[in-house]
Amino acid sequence: MFKFTLKQNDKLSIQLTHHMKKGENRRVDLYFSLPKEMGINKDTLSETEYFNAGIDGRRTYHTKGLHLALLLQHFSNNMRDSVADYKNNLNQFAYQYITALDTGLNEVLAMNDNDDLAEYYSAAVELTEDCLDILKKHRSQKPTGVKLLSVYESIDNYLSWYTEQSILRILVKQSRTSEFSETRSSLLSICEKESQYRSKKNYNLAATIRDSNRIANKMRLLRRLIEYGVIFKSKTITLGNNTRKIVSGVATALLMSVVLVLILMTQGAFSHLSSLMILILSAIYGAREIFKEEFINILWRWVSHGKPKWSRSLYDATSRKEIAKQKVWLDYLKIKKLPKKSKSLLAERRTQNQQSAEILHYRIETSVNKKGFQSGYDTIEESIVFNLRPLTRFIEGGIDKVYERVKNLNNKEKIQTISIERRYQINIIIAFDQCGDKEHFERYRITLNRSGIVEIVKAGEVKIKNTSNKGFKSRLHSLLRLKRCV
Repeated sequence: MFKFTLKQNDKLSIQLTHHMKKGENRRVDLYFSLPKEMGINKDTLSETEYFNAGIDGRRTYHTKGLHLALLLQHFSNNMRDSVADYKNNLNQFAYQYITALDTGLNEVLAMNDNDDLAEYYSAAVELTEDCLDILKKHRSQKPTGVKLLSVYESIDNYLSWYTEQSILRILVKQSRTSEFSETRSSLLSICEKESQYRSKKNYNLAATIRDSNRIANKMRLLRRLIEYGVIFKSKTITLGNNTRKIVSGVATALLMSVVLVLILMTQGAFSHLSSLMILILSAIYGAREIFKEEFINILWRWVSHGKPKWSRSLYDATSRKEIAKQKVWLDYLKIKKLPKKSKSLLAERRTQNQQSAEILHYRIETSVNKKGFQSGYDTIEESIVFNLRPLTRFIEGGIDKVYERVKNLNNKEKIQTISIERRYQINIIIAFDQCGDKEHFERYRITLNRSGIVEIVKAGEVKIKNTSNKGFKSRLHSLLRLKRCV
């Protein structure tokens, strides 16, 4: 059964996240249905331009907390491992803690303002208790060696700061109320204790603590160091360079054949060189230069259609071993070439949304190796971010106005002017392992204006044959169970 999430990443981007096991082959297709009214096509926004400016991704090791290398008993009982191994294992633990904390934090912040405040603060307290429990277990395994201690202190510094920031972010969302003042004070005291803990350990200079920019930039650097051993290094290669050279040569040869034929015809018509003949020859060569690039592009599109445009190799940042290989496609398609299931999902749109559209097709095929994984891991997590900012350039700016008749307190009618913004709906069909034994199709509707994403709604789903990440609490309790065994 496929498990993936599509969510808003920031103001103008969406993120698709899924997981792949060792030795697995996975194909993911995304069909962007872009209203033709926006004016987006291969001439205004080329595939290469959008790939370079609008698509980014991150591939990391993934675990549910059941096989964290840091928590293996033989490792915790024997701290004689090399500094590199200790640093790598500790980074993996810290990254999983941060990921779990982010998941729980988003769940708390996602609670609507209409929800009971008691539930909000109860969830906040529960999240904080889980964090403190994990930090306590983590700090109980403090190493004694000088080299190992420096690695430990850097990560402990960041985890303490990030936990405090997460709690403060929860408190900022809700205003102070007398009913929950005791709970807020308790959470604030925990933040104060973490701050005092870092001061007592001399993790940061006094000048750095006083300057918010300096402390934030330092923590951002520590975060990158934590992610270094977990996030894969990638090498992307543009495919078809040699083929394009051949296509360019063939196109030039064909055009030159036409030009030579025209020259021979011209020489037959004019027995001797004249100004008219020179003028005609100049026109022939000028026409060749005009149509040369266009002819090469047409021939190249015909030859490269349906073939991958990029290949990517993923490597472990520490061991340098290859973890997976990927091939990437990005093309504009005609609606008639859409798969039947994708067509049926698009046909479910409301009548007012069934407008003509351009289809931008993104495909990525991944082949995960069976070897090369670090100890304790058998899954990788891929997060693909699609930036919609290049698309919003085609949305008309400005604000329109509509008028409504309303009645005032004296029951007299008056005309009210209301400002409105122009919005577009982009439909996205996500297909997993299309044409395989276990297909899965889902449709999402994204409402977009010039300044950002208004909403993302799941609008349809098709499963063929056996076709959200867990919350923070379950992931942290998995960590705790293993911690207690150590």
